[in-house]
Amino acid sequence: MENLIFKDLNLSEEVQKAIAEMGFEEATSIQSKSIPHIMEGKDVIGQAQTGTGKTCAFGIPAIEMLDSNLESIQVLVLCPTRELAIQSAEELKNVSKYKNKVKILPIYGGQPIERQIMALKKRPQIIIGTPGRVMDHMRRHTLKLSNLKMVILDEADEMLNMGFREDIDVILEKVPEEKQTILFSATMPKEILELTTKYQKNPIHIKVAHKELTVPSIEQYYLEVSEGAKLEVLSRLIDTNSIKLSLVFCNTKKRVDELAINLQSRGYSAEALHGDMRQEQRDKVMNRFRKGKFDICIATDVAARGIDVDDVDAVFNYDIPNDEEYYVHRIGRTGRAGRSGKAFTFVTGREIYKLRDIQRYTKSTITLMKPPTYSDVEENKMNSMVESIKKAILDGQYDKYIGYVEKIVNTLNDQNTEENFITSHDVAAALLKLYAAQTGKQILPIKEIDEDSPSLDGEMVRLFINIGRINKIQPRNIVEGIASSTSLPGKLIGAIEIFDNYTFVEVPREYASEVLESMKNYKMKGKKINIEKSRSKKKPKAYKPKS
Repeated sequence: MENLIFKDLNLSEEVQKAIAEMGFEEATSIQSKSIPHIMEGKDVIGQAQTGTGKTCAFGIPAIEMLDSNLESIQVLVLCPTRELAIQSAEELKNVSKYKNKVKILPIYGGQPIERQIMALKKRPQIIIGTPGRVMDHMRRHTLKLSNLKMVILDEADEMLNMGFREDIDVILEKVPEEKQTILFSATMPKEILELTTKYQKNPIHIKVAHKELTVPSIEQYYLEVSEGAKLEVLSRLIDTNSIKLSLVFCNTKKRVDELAINLQSRGYSAEALHGDMRQEQRDKVMNRFRKGKFDICIATDVAARGIDVDDVDAVFNYDIPNDEEYYVHRIGRTGRAGRSGKAFTFVTGREIYKLRDIQRYTKSTITLMKPPTYSDVEENKMNSMVESIKKAILDGQYDKYIGYVEKIVNTLNDQNTEENFITSHDVAAALLKLYAAQTGKQILPIKEIDEDSPSLDGEMVRLFINIGRINKIQPRNIVEGIASSTSLPGKLIGAIEIFDNYTFVEVPREYASEVLESMKNYKMKGKKINIEKSRSKKKPKAYKPKS
């Protein structure tokens, strides 16, 4: 079965829009085979490895099948680890970005249970949790599952390996009998088959074979780069590696267009290639790239299928791919016909986990490298110019210019009353400086990336909320409100300033729109809040509680 395009899966406009923003055009194998069956209400056994897109395979239909007007838990996802619970919750929040009233909550051990109890009182419809913490809430009667419609066991074999079999039995025996049960597992040992027999009704068994993915002949590197520094780092890599032909992959069509414009404005010969272009336009761009009429082709995965060029020097993953098979397809476009090739992948924040999955399944070494420095770019530019000058000298036919050099030396020395005499070396150095200024590309400073800083690109947006001290608001209320309503982790929230009637809070720029959109109708301490970008540039003195 050929993989489906998401537009063919009969999804709502809101989910289609969110998926497009996430960079998904084509569904993976497990998604293509699972989503239609799940949306028909059937029980499904999905046999697939991590990294094949299984979170969206169950997450997309779960969100589409929700009754958003029903403020009770309708979907329960069980995961083996807190990391997977958090990661899955973030992905599902992205899928449901344009679906009003959909609330998703991860619950796991290691987080204060009181905070989770507060979040559960806000009536989420999807719970993603580890078995131990889910059981804990069930014992406390803080997790009410009487309206549950769907249970998903994610990485079921891993949960059994970690000793959660009894917990799973306790949970599944206490949920409503009439429900849809979805199970995903990389392997199908006897214990998993026992679970399916006990808790599923006529399940559809979907198996996706994980291909052996190896790419031994290509030098592979990754760079930890903040979102705001990607363009500059890409420019520097192209300049310092003397790359002639390169492919740059982005996850969305909008991203492709923006990057093409930005690179063109810096003087690079770059063109875009994506699915919104007519076939005639795409063919024209691909033919021009094959003939070397431009240097940098920026493309989405689907649009790049028709590119068959042997002498691509490097591939750049400007956005990390959503599936390791895409990674292999991307970087396999360099190093062809016995030539050497390089692949560079930009990684931001939690994407490091995706990179680890790629390394694991491709059985390849992807080496960490630091972004080239200003000095590296300057050195490379000068070396390139020196080579050009050497070639000009070897080619000859520069005799007529010697007279001009002599004239400059004589004129300057006649005007110079000091003992420092100008030589032809001085003139050559000055001309080289002018040449460098005229032929050089724009070089911008890159802010050092601090992994522990609240925002990876260091830019924060200040928001105004019309609720404050008189409403008994505390910083934890603000953090809980934002963290439970958006995909922004609480630890990334910046300064919180509380006053009598209002509050200021700083959030990373890349999350600002989501926070503003998701908290439009949010209630805090019983009051419907208004949240907007702060118009005040001056920071007033923050409220400090009286001791």
